[in-house]
Order: sequence, then structure tokens, then C-alpha cells
Amino acid sequence: MIAGEKESWRNWSGTVACRPEIIQPASLEELARTVAECGRAGRHLRVAGAGHSFTPLVESDDVLLSLDHLQGLEKVDRERGTAVVLAGTRLGSLGELLLAHGLAQENLGDIDVQSIAGAISTGTHGTGLRFGSLSTQVVALTLITASGDLIECSEEENRDLFKAAQVSLGTLGVIARVTLRVVPARPLHYIGRRASLEDCLDNLERYREENEHFEFFWFPYTPWVQAKWINTTEEAVRQNSRWGRLWSNVNQLMLENGVFWLLSEANRLVPTLSATVSRISALGVASVDEIDYPHRIFATPRLVRFVEMEYSIAADQLRPVLEEIRACIEEQRFKVHFPVECRFVKGDDIWLSPAYGRDSAYVAVHMYKGMEYKPYFRHVEAIFRRYEGRPHWGKIHTRRPEELAALYPRWHDFRRLRAQLDPQGIFLNPYLRELFAVDEPLPTPTSQPEPASS
Repeated sequence: MIAGEKESWRNWSGTVACRPEIIQPASLEELARTVAECGRAGRHLRVAGAGHSFTPLVESDDVLLSLDHLQGLEKVDRERGTAVVLAGTRLGSLGELLLAHGLAQENLGDIDVQSIAGAISTGTHGTGLRFGSLSTQVVALTLITASGDLIECSEEENRDLFKAAQVSLGTLGVIARVTLRVVPARPLHYIGRRASLEDCLDNLERYREENEHFEFFWFPYTPWVQAKWINTTEEAVRQNSRWGRLWSNVNQLMLENGVFWLLSEANRLVPTLSATVSRISALGVASVDEIDYPHRIFATPRLVRFVEMEYSIAADQLRPVLEEIRACIEEQRFKVHFPVECRFVKGDDIWLSPAYGRDSAYVAVHMYKGMEYKPYFRHVEAIFRRYEGRPHWGKIHTRRPEELAALYPRWHDFRRLRAQLDPQGIFLNPYLRELFAVDEPLPTPTSQPEPASS
């Protein structure tokens, strides 16, 4: 079965390129057979979703699985508030499928092109201190192990495996389907506008406590942020006409992507324009007052390509971290015009979740594709280190295994489980072998206290 031609593959940002044999199983049975065949043959396989990870997580010169033919909603249980979803289902499609049943995911990130399996595997998150990452919405999942066996896991069944698999970077097996906790689809009221950074920081605790979803983007070299407040409303959807939605989409594409792309290209060609471009971008922030269903409110088109680093820190450390980043940018005069993104996530008990055991603030820095980013990211990462920051698994970072072991209390438990499930390492690539120190001995197990469950 596995003897096809190799093809070129590249991630969204263009930072990872490889030439794997790409296989697209058409059924769960075919998927299980493919995994088992790889295991018997000693092949190495990775699973690619939308390719939005900036690190070489899915890089493979052997077998790359695409789950694009395994999409859809298998079952909805309105009484229990759950939905069974095939792993390759893209988040944008899932939002419309759930809405047809009057349901929604309780929270989402700002991009909706990822597959559900890819999003949970990397700990993808939205914003809102009452809401965990997308992985916390998973109440059960089906995992195909290296032997081709299907294992069901949940809080009640194979719990340790479940806590490890909820964020597992595709190293425990192939996620075939997930059962999600869903909520009734109620419209959200989204208010967005330019605000001062000082006002935002002075009112930070109130904004994040009083709003279901709050986030802001600070524009370097300016006193301005783009702030967003999003809350459930009893009011009707406003953009319910085809022309109204079309105009909104055109407006968003032109102002947030088209014009910003032109400014970014100008900055790439003349990097000394960074501060000016950032100021122009801040002044161009439009006021928004919309009501729509969650997946349409949260998602934003991302047509301007960039590279990104994102870290989780304790929620109450956001202000000092952001003030240090601001001082660092202005002292070093980095050629950056992309805003610094700040969001909030509820703590959880998932072994490799960056929000493990603590309510968290996530801070992300970006650089336009084609511009020098390493010195900027290196300086900002040094700030994150001082605040016990944990990296987002899909974003660029330079943390070593020994550092990660100190940051994640269940790090070695995860390594043991991975070695038990996949002793041959068929789900690993060179990047993951090094990240998990696969060739290093495992320490003796010790009992770990459980954080409060999400």
C-alpha cells in the first residue's frame, strides 16, 4: 500500500519544507491499516493538518498522513452536550456543522483553518480566563497506536493516556476521532477599538474578569493597542444578510490583510520604516461592533504571512512581562511592526499543556515573513524564561529537554508513556527525538500532585 511517489510539502509560514510520501486514508479502517503497516515496516510517519505550526513538528521525509478525507460530524448528543468529530475536520467547517444543530464550541482561537486533531495536539487556545485551551473541550478521543490498535480514552477510561494525549504533539499515536464538549450556539457581541496601552494595563484585571473573552494587541513604538471585548448576548445576529456579510468580509480582507500586506512589504524593503509602519497600523485600527455566532466572531483571515513565538506565563505576570518586552524593543530598536498579542487561558490538568496548573496569559510576538526575526525572538524569549514561561508547542522556541522537564511536572511521565506506546519511535522525527530526549535514560517515577481540574 505504501509505495507512492514523494511530493513536496511546506508549512504555511514557509519555515519548514520536506519531501514525504503523502497518504490520505479514506476511512478509519484504512487509517489503522496504514499505521500498522508503517509500524511493521519500521517506517516513520507524521500527521499534517493545515501546516500552521512554525516548528518542524510534522516534518517528514518518510510518510506524511493527511486526514483531509476524514472530516465530519459523526454524532451529536444534545442531552450530554457532546459531539463526536472525525480528526481531520477543519475548525471553520466544524463551526457550521455544529451551528446546524444549534451548537457551538465554547471558545476558539483566531484562526479556523486547523484540523481539530492538529489544534488540540499543539494546545491551541483562544482567550478568556474562564475557558481552557481547545484541548480542555475534549472529553474522549480515539487513538491509533503504533501497532494499529484503536484505544479509547477519557476521564473515566485510560485516564493517564487521556491526560497525556490531550496535548501530545502527535507522538503517542494518530488521533482518529474526538468527542467534544459543546454548548448551545448563542450570539456573541464583539466590540473592538483602538485604546491606550496604559488604560489597558491599568484596567487589565477588570477587563479580563468582567468579560468572557478579552484580548489586546500592542503596536510597538506606539502607546496604542487594538482591544477586543467579546461576550454572550441575547440580541439577534446583526450581519444576517448576504450583502452585509460580503461587505464585512471585503472590508476585513482589504483593511486587515490587503493594506497591512502593503505596509509589511514596504517595511521588508525598508526595515527602518518599522516604527512608522507600526504607528500607521495602530491609527488604522477600525472600531467594530458586531453580533454573530462564535465561530464567525472568533476567526479572522490571516493572509499576511509571518513567523511567530508564543509563551504562556502566569496570568498575573502579564504587565511586567509586557513592560519588559516594550523596553527591550525600544532599547534594541528591533525592526518590527507586527503587534504583540496578549490573551488569557484558564489553567488545566493536561500533562503537556502550557497552562498546566495555572491560569495563564499568553504573549505572542511576530515578524513579517522574509524579515530577520532571530535576534528579536532571542531577546524576548530571555524575558519569558525569567518568568517561568512555557512555549506554545506550535510556535518557535529554543527550549531544551532539561528546561522543559523543570517547567512541566508531568514531563517524564509523558516520556515514559510515549516510550511504552511507541518503542520504535515511528511517530517521531529528528526534531521530536531531540525535544523529548528519546535517547536519554528516564528517571525513576515519583508521585506528582494533581492540579485542580478544568
